Amino acid sequence: MRKEQHHKGWNEIKTNDSWAIFKIMGEFVSGFEKMSAIGPCVSIFGSARTQESDKYYKLAIDIAKSVAEAGYGVITGGGPGIMEAGNRGAHLAGGTSVGLNIDLPFEQHDNPYIDDDKNLDFDYFFVRKVMFVKYSQGFVVMPGGFGTLDELFEAITLIQTNKIGKFPIILVGSHFWEGLFDWVKTTMLQAGNISPQDLDLIKIVDSGKEVVEIIDAFYKGNILSPNF
Repeated sequence: MRKEQHHKGWNEIKTNDSWAIFKIMGEFVSGFEKMSAIGPCVSIFGSARTQESDKYYKLAIDIAKSVAEAGYGVITGGGPGIMEAGNRGAHLAGGTSVGLNIDLPFEQHDNPYIDDDKNLDFDYFFVRKVMFVKYSQGFVVMPGGFGTLDELFEAITLIQTNKIGKFPIILVGSHFWEGLFDWVKTTMLQAGNISPQDLDLIKIVDSGKEVVEIIDAFYKGNILSPNF
């Protein structure tokens, strides 16, 4: 009897999983349709917990303004903290301000600086991450937590394995990032787990001016398009 109950529960899970495919497809279709119409953008990542008084919040505003003034839209995760600062900078510069929101039990809520027609909601992290990677001409990564590191290392992995085209990955805040990447260079690289060229596209900077210079230099003479 217990075995039959287990099989019944497992079959119910399989049925629910099958129907979930349609919801996942719906998120992809909606995301692709909306994002493909927006044009070249730069994604800004960072902690949702960063306060308005923090130097990195203020720096994220300045970077987003510079990015928008250079003609790129700004994409963030749509929530508070660094995400809010990114959308706020784009909004102040009169640029395109996109928010890719995720339904979470804490931290996440829409910030008020996203363009009304560019505020997208997602239930699935993996669908949302595809939108970031597909429609970003560069990643600007501010200090953050596990989610920020997740986005950063997924992008590096996809480029390393040639699953997507190369694009600039810019880490802002040398004090925050250099310890991590010193370890990457002295431990991962020396162990032979990565190649020197895997790190070529990663730049560590401390100003918005440097961010725009790196992105413009990378795309000089190139056509901007989705990454895959």
